[in-house]
Amino acid sequence: MSNRLSFMLGFFLLIPLLLLSHIPNQSYIFLRVYENDGIDGRFEINTNDINKIYNTDFKKGVTLSELNPYVEDLKAYMLSRSSFNSPLGHHQVLLRDSVQIFPGVLGDYLQIYFSLDNMETLPESLEVEFRPVFDVDPTHKGYLITEYNWRAGVINEESNISMEFSPNSPIDTMSLTDVSIWKGIVAMVKQGVWHIWIGLDHILFLIALILPSVVRRRKNPHENKDGRHGLWQVLGRYSWEPVMGFKPAFIYIIKVITFFTIAHTITLSLASLQLVVLPSRFVESMIALSIGLAALHNIVPIFKGNDWVIAFGFGLFHGFGFASVLGDLGLTSEFLTLSLLGFNIGVELGQIVIIAIFFPLLYLLRNAKAYPKLLVGVSILLILISINWSVERSFEIDLGVYGFLKSSLRKVLVFIGLLS
Repeated sequence: MSNRLSFMLGFFLLIPLLLLSHIPNQSYIFLRVYENDGIDGRFEINTNDINKIYNTDFKKGVTLSELNPYVEDLKAYMLSRSSFNSPLGHHQVLLRDSVQIFPGVLGDYLQIYFSLDNMETLPESLEVEFRPVFDVDPTHKGYLITEYNWRAGVINEESNISMEFSPNSPIDTMSLTDVSIWKGIVAMVKQGVWHIWIGLDHILFLIALILPSVVRRRKNPHENKDGRHGLWQVLGRYSWEPVMGFKPAFIYIIKVITFFTIAHTITLSLASLQLVVLPSRFVESMIALSIGLAALHNIVPIFKGNDWVIAFGFGLFHGFGFASVLGDLGLTSEFLTLSLLGFNIGVELGQIVIIAIFFPLLYLLRNAKAYPKLLVGVSILLILISINWSVERSFEIDLGVYGFLKSSLRKVLVFIGLLS
């Protein structure tokens, strides 16, 4: 039974690898389609296929200096085996000087960057011929991937296959007319939702903010309801009592999240428009610190009666963090306002889902005697996480906590028979 579970776990862990990784025995064209700036792209060819072409023996981990003697010839090779045409005519491939190595999980790829000429106006369709490696390996496949096309709703994707090429079918045509402003906005909304969900630091900050939403501080620094002294009461300076109804708890949530939203919207816009730019290390360190201070406020009130101050103040830094995500998506000035709108809507929707998951649970637990201890205990854990991240991000070091937890999790999985 344990072997079967191990196989199933390994299979499901392998699925993302198969879906997202570059695969050997395949070459790629990646295109980025811009409304006003034409089409940029890159060729990618695996070192295993370079070995077939030149009878070389490059291994995984090859360096660019090792490939340099072949780079110019490879550029000419890729040019001779590809072409781009449209109703506007032939589009010459203009190669750029720089090339890079992409260290794929299943093999390294040489990346050759280019742009297409005669693109003052985007054509309605694009005919592409792509036949690399076919002459030395008839099983080889080629793929064209539309990595970016805002009005088609494609934002920085590496799995959006638009064309497939084989020795028997080296030419294909794709349409560029299935586009709309709405598709671009929806794509940015999805990006916003996704990046709030995978941003663990943002999620932990939200949790720190909403933990006290279902209870209220009761001034009594030394005694609990029964008149007995307790460590948790002294540690928290104030004992807690549950809110009487749903409305005050919900109003608290709305107030805090509204100020957080206003803050990160301001800085997201300023940073995306390049009006205010802060060093990424500083921003990421402040985001990590925000978790700890919000959690500390749950134990010892820093801004007594003004919980929104933390949400707004540190929300400004979270906005700069979101702006770095937009930069990583490769957005340009085109449709920037709509991109900001869609991304911000997505972030808010993502926040609503997170709150919808945690808030009802907290509300149901508010009357439990253990809730104040839960609040303080979770806050202490968040403070420890915050300290770890703040140090790592400020000094760009690895304290090894993540590695330790990963190793411990593996030991647990081995112990229960899910891994061998």
